[in-house]
Amino acid sequence: MDLATALARLEAAGTEQNRRIYRRHGARDPLFGVSFAVLHALAKEAKRDHALALGLWATGNYDARLLACMVADPAAAGEADLDSWLAEIDVYVLVDTFVGSLAAQVSGVRERADRWSAADRDWTAQAGWDLYGQLAMRDAALDDTLFLGLLRRIEAGIGTAGNRTRHSMNGAVIGIGVRSAALREAAEATAARIGPVVVDHGQTGCVTPAAVPYIAKAWDRRASKAGVAGGAR
Repeated sequence: MDLATALARLEAAGTEQNRRIYRRHGARDPLFGVSFAVLHALAKEAKRDHALALGLWATGNYDARLLACMVADPAAAGEADLDSWLAEIDVYVLVDTFVGSLAAQVSGVRERADRWSAADRDWTAQAGWDLYGQLAMRDAALDDTLFLGLLRRIEAGIGTAGNRTRHSMNGAVIGIGVRSAALREAAEATAARIGPVVVDHGQTGCVTPAAVPYIAKAWDRRASKAGVAGGAR
């Protein structure tokens, strides 16, 4: 798929309803308003195509940049490239897609999370804590001491962190809490001490979940799949 074809198909798939929704979530023009179902279908068709991703990103179009994150080749993305893209992102949905589809797939995730999470810029710190959440759920080789240290950082810093960073810190607590039974106890204790995490979601129906019941439900689902009553403790 070439750039002209990709843009034409994005434009054809856009709807006014989606444009209104995306604007409520912080997106700005130019945008087409393409559903994520269509974006994922286009990404599956295009596969990993870094040249296409670079062209899509350069347009500045919101939907094109979402698709760029999905088709960018992690093997071709260097640290400077990731930093450059992230510096241009100021919409939380695009941060989430950038992290999940690209930044979490490029080697050096731990070091990248350390660096980004320490940033003053809200969107950059959000990406860093999103990466920690990915590590908690995906990298079984990491020692629990890393995550215990992250829980301490979250407890000490969430009160003064940026709006979207608070949401991602809360998500990291949840990710850590579902990683292992030992970390569940520590994560729930941390969440209880922190209390409610207040995040401004603007004119949307989104909410930041309470970590303790969310962790409990995740463990209950895991136990149900395994045929065991009650989550691990």
